[in-house]
Amino acid sequence: MRVGLVSQWYPPEGVFIPGNLAHGLAERGHAVRVLTTFPSYPYGRIYPGWRQRWRHRETDGPVAVRRVPAYPSHDTSARRRALSHLSFGVSSVLAGAGWLAGVDVTYVYHPPPTTVAVAAVLRAARRTPVVLHVQDLWPESVIGSGMAPTGRLGRSLEAGIGALMRAAYRTAAAIVVISPAMADLVVARGADPERVRVVWNWTDDTLFRPVPATPAARAVLGHRGRCTVMFAGNLGLLQGLDTAVRAAAAVRDRMDLVLVGSGADEKAIGRLAVDLGADNVRFVGRRPASEMAELYAAADFQLVCLRDLPALHGTIPSKLQAALACGVPVVASLGGDAPALVRSAGVGLVSPPEDWRALADRFAEAAALPVAERARMAHQARRVYEERMSVRVGVDQFEDILAKVATRRGRT
Repeated sequence: MRVGLVSQWYPPEGVFIPGNLAHGLAERGHAVRVLTTFPSYPYGRIYPGWRQRWRHRETDGPVAVRRVPAYPSHDTSARRRALSHLSFGVSSVLAGAGWLAGVDVTYVYHPPPTTVAVAAVLRAARRTPVVLHVQDLWPESVIGSGMAPTGRLGRSLEAGIGALMRAAYRTAAAIVVISPAMADLVVARGADPERVRVVWNWTDDTLFRPVPATPAARAVLGHRGRCTVMFAGNLGLLQGLDTAVRAAAAVRDRMDLVLVGSGADEKAIGRLAVDLGADNVRFVGRRPASEMAELYAAADFQLVCLRDLPALHGTIPSKLQAALACGVPVVASLGGDAPALVRSAGVGLVSPPEDWRALADRFAEAAALPVAERARMAHQARRVYEERMSVRVGVDQFEDILAKVATRRGRT
């Protein structure tokens, strides 16, 4: 099978799913061609050692990669982010007709929605079927982030993106979503339920795995011999970390909250921690990916949280898979399928989203949990990841979906 893979994000960037899928399919004997741009995520600038140019080609092991120029941005400016997405959409269409000629099926990693453009052109010109992998619901996730303009312009933007996504859903021969709740939301927005499949996201198995806790990692977290809850990832506007800071402040005598990462909301929640006198909340900044498994091991629980927005109820934050892969129990403060999974699988504690009092109770419960019960949750976490969410399981499912789509169209 010849697979075209389109994603604005690709290794060496930290968005690992497109890279894992490309390599997983290639290792099974499929010919994979990737169309992407030059690495800039999450810094919003081209990585050192890279230079944007039009005729760039490279090989990533068994995978052939074509990179096209795009405007790099990952800040809070809606205009610059839109320019980044639109520029990749244009560049990918111009390059894709030649680079992806002859593929049997096109896989598209979404967001952004402009990534669909080249796949739509190939479908119209050559009847190449499209498999759309939906990670976030647009326009809801954009509107909910607080970055979109308000008023008439905001309403026009919302309507435009909504129309674009409905067209993308109609274009796709298969739509893969990351949770059952997202499947329902996509169908409600016009997708054919017969074309929708659920595949749980995986994490980077080479980075996130069970390792022993080291003194150095405990020192980074400032672990002081009591329950330590760690949040690792984007300190963004959708994470609702003000709820976590308020909850931690309420039980400051029993536990510590450590935030690893950076993001648009970092300064605001830092000021909130100071205002609340939450001396048990610590910010350690961004850390290298190679250190993360040891940091996970050094914490007692991982915090997974999001704001209470309907569009986010179908979202499964990647930090959940990372925690489970490392064999670390979680405290989940969000809606939708993620807390249902945590509760049913017995891998942590659950709190309603944006309810700091309830989350404070969960933090206190985590601190009081017997060591044996934490160990049981940790063992169960790793087992759930291996059986339901690993790279192997995900590539198995995508290989089946891509092959069936290509076969239905008579392309293999």
